[in-house]
Amino acid sequence: MRDRLMHREAFYINGTWAAPAGSEILPVISPSTEEVVGGVPVATNADMDDAVRAAREAFDHGPWPRLSPAERADILARAAEALRKHEAEIAQVTIDEMGCAASQARRAQTGMVAAVFDYYSELARTYEFEHKVVTGERGGLVTTEPVGVVAAIVPWNAPVTLAAWKTAPALAAGCTVVLKPAPEAPLSNYILAEALDAAGVPAGVVNLVPGGREVGEHLVTHPGVDKVAFTGSTAAGRRIMSLCGERIRRVSLELGGKSASILLDDADLDTVVPAVVGGGMHLSGQVCGAHTRVLVQRARYEEALTIAGAAAEAIPVGDPHDPATIVGPLVARRQRERVEGYISGAVADGARVVAGGGRPAHLPRGWYVEPTILGDVDNSMRVAQEEIFGPVLCFIPYDDLDDAVRIANDSEYGLSGGVWTADPARGVAVARRIRTGSVAVNGSYPPFPLVPFGGFKQSGLGRELGTEGLAEFLETRSIGLPPALLR
Repeated sequence: MRDRLMHREAFYINGTWAAPAGSEILPVISPSTEEVVGGVPVATNADMDDAVRAAREAFDHGPWPRLSPAERADILARAAEALRKHEAEIAQVTIDEMGCAASQARRAQTGMVAAVFDYYSELARTYEFEHKVVTGERGGLVTTEPVGVVAAIVPWNAPVTLAAWKTAPALAAGCTVVLKPAPEAPLSNYILAEALDAAGVPAGVVNLVPGGREVGEHLVTHPGVDKVAFTGSTAAGRRIMSLCGERIRRVSLELGGKSASILLDDADLDTVVPAVVGGGMHLSGQVCGAHTRVLVQRARYEEALTIAGAAAEAIPVGDPHDPATIVGPLVARRQRERVEGYISGAVADGARVVAGGGRPAHLPRGWYVEPTILGDVDNSMRVAQEEIFGPVLCFIPYDDLDDAVRIANDSEYGLSGGVWTADPARGVAVARRIRTGSVAVNGSYPPFPLVPFGGFKQSGLGRELGTEGLAEFLETRSIGLPPALLR
C-alpha cells in the first residue's frame, strides 16, 4: 500500500489515470532522511494541455455545470465521506513527502479536508444562486454562473487542505478544475483525486497534474483557463497576477504573511508566551499565517524573552515519524539555508539569539533548524519585515498600545494576527485596529470553514472559505424581465 501511495506513474486527466507525455520521474525526497522516498512523472506542457482540454470540454459540454446545486452537493458529500476513510493515508504521505510532524499531521493535513467538502455541500443546497429584483414596472433576474475552468495551484506545506479550500467551492459553483500540486509534495493530492473519482465526479471535472514553475506558468497563461486560484509566496503571486492582468483573467491569491501577536500589558506571560511560541513552531514555522512577530510591552520585555527561550528549548525536535516530535525538518535544503541566512542576517543587524539559532546537534541528517527566539529586534529589520517560513520568532518591544498597533500594522503583509489580554472585550477592540485578514483573540481563531480566510495588502486578493469562498468562483449576470414575468 505504501509503495502505491509513494510511487505514482500517471496523472489524473479526464477521469482516467493517463500516462505522461514524457518518461522522466521527479524524485520525492524525505526532508528527515534526505533520501528518495517516492516519485511522480515530470509534467510537460503537453500533459497540462491535455488536462485543460479535458476541463474545458467538461465545462462547455459536460453535465457538471448543468446539474442542479443539490445534485452537485450530493457528490461533494460523497467526496467528504470518501476522504474521511483515507485521512490516515493523507497524513502519512505528508510526513514522508514534506516532513510534517506526525503529532500535527492529522489536524494540519486532514482536519479541514472532508469538513470543507461537507461545508460546501451544505452551502450549495441553501445558497441563493439567483434572485429577482422588481421596481415599479421594471424587473430583472440576477443570476450567478460558474466562472469556468479553474487552475488551482497549491503549495507544499498543507497540500490537500489547501487543494480542498479551492476545489470544493469551485465544484459547488459548477466549475471544472485543473489542480497543480507543488513538486516538493506532489503525492498526497493523488488521494484527493481518487476520492473525487470514487464519489462520482464526472470525467474532466477534476484533473491532477503536479509540476514545477514552468508548467505552472503554462497553466496560468493557458487560453482554456478562466480563473487562477493560487496559494504560495507573494513573489510568485505577483508574477501570477501580472500574467492574469495581461489577459484580464480572474485571479484569487492567498500569499505570504508576517503576522503579529500583541501581548497587552495585562497578559499572563507565564501562560501566553509558551502558547505563542508553540503556535509559531507549528509545521516547523512553515505556515503563511504564523504569528512570527511577538510584540511585548517594553517594561515586561526581558521577562517575556526569558520565558520564550525556555519554551523554545523545551520543544521536541526530531524525526517527524516520532509521535513525540513537535518540530520536524524544513521541506528542503534550500529552505534551511534560507532560514539560516535570516538568522545570521538578524544577528548582523543587532538582534540577539535567545534560544536556538542553529542546527540540532543530535540530528546530523535532515534539514532541521532549532526553534529560534530572536530578541532586540526592531520592526525595521529585514528579519521583521520579510517572511522567513521557518521556526523563528522575532520579539519586538513596544511603548504603549498605540505603538503596538502601529508596529503590528507596519508591514507590507496583512494575513493573520493575535491579541492576548485578560480582558477579552479589550482584545476584540484592539483586533479591530489591526489591518489584517483574521485575528485570534486569546488564541480563539474564527470558526473556519464557516468564515472567510484571506489577506490585506500583499498577503493576497480575494477570500477562501465561507460564503465568500464560493462567490470567488461565480460570475454575476443580470437579465431584464418582461412585465409578464415580474410577479
